[in-house]
Amino acid sequence: MRFMMLMIPGGYETAAPDALPDVKHVAAMTKFNEDLQKAGVLLALDGLHPPSSGARVSFKAGKPKVTDGPFAEAKEVLGGYWMIDVKSRAEAIEWAKKCPALDNEVIEVRRVQEVEDFTNLPEPLKQRVAKVESVGKKQ
Repeated sequence: MRFMMLMIPGGYETAAPDALPDVKHVAAMTKFNEDLQKAGVLLALDGLHPPSSGARVSFKAGKPKVTDGPFAEAKEVLGGYWMIDVKSRAEAIEWAKKCPALDNEVIEVRRVQEVEDFTNLPEPLKQRVAKVESVGKKQ
């Protein structure tokens, strides 16, 4: 089962566009990332620049509207993620508990939707979804 571990760092919603984590924290996170990799569960990971350097595209009546960051209404924002492939939700949570997160950081663990989850899809659509979905899976 694939899970995303979403890093939600407190205060990141107001961070400057060029803000970077402390070198010691990067070193600790790198060790954690290496452990995920050695265990063979890591599929992907990335850190994200603060929302002040991003943009949001919202839709109303089918029309896109672009809003540049920072986003005043944001209370929690994504700082990065790991995509892991493990046997269970409990195993994903155990990995999240091993993360050297700071006191102001939260990791949200969420299962990725798989084509098998969509039992109501017509077979031709299920095959199309599976073809696209296979791009993000282990080979």
